[in-house]
Amino acid sequence: MSADCPHNDDLDSVAAQGNHLIDLPRIERAVREIFLALGEDPDREGIRKTPERVARMYAEVFEGLYQDPDEVFKTSFEEKYNEMVLLKDIPMHSMCEHHLLPFTGLAHVAYIPNGRVAGLSKLARVVDLFARRPQVQERLTEQIADFIQSRLDTKGVAVVIEATHSCMTIRGVKKPGARMVTSAMRGFFLADHRSRHEVLSLIYGSANSYF
Repeated sequence: MSADCPHNDDLDSVAAQGNHLIDLPRIERAVREIFLALGEDPDREGIRKTPERVARMYAEVFEGLYQDPDEVFKTSFEEKYNEMVLLKDIPMHSMCEHHLLPFTGLAHVAYIPNGRVAGLSKLARVVDLFARRPQVQERLTEQIADFIQSRLDTKGVAVVIEATHSCMTIRGVKKPGARMVTSAMRGFFLADHRSRHEVLSLIYGSANSYF
């Protein structure tokens, strides 16, 4: 994260989004208990404020839990364009729900319009909204594809995510550099191998496609 942390007021508003409220004091108490369980002194200078920092960090990285996905595609545009729209190399980060460690990488999102298109920034927002919650990469990939398909009524959606997982690089098997690639194909991209090949070629190039 950047060394310049958001203002407290900004993070308070994040915590209160949607119909839910993140219980910041409860998270702070839990983090303090972790330090005690580790044999650390939670009142020493270096970590005295850590429980508060962690609580506010969780409010930020899990804000997707409290945002309304339907707000993303509140506005779309009538358009006769019926060829593929692809937004590739979208930086994304999420938190593995198994170990609460981050996984980071790139998302590639494509769709074939069926009379309506959305602003390109909306595709990136959908990725962020579903990534900012406790996740597994497989489910994240499908949630993005299913949401775009249902809200835009597209002829097809393709989502590919490639990410490195901290739970695999700094613990366990410790394999830094290993990447996980997941895909979700809907509509034409699932039924028509030519459409699927086209989108994967545009993402990776035909010579080094993962698929």
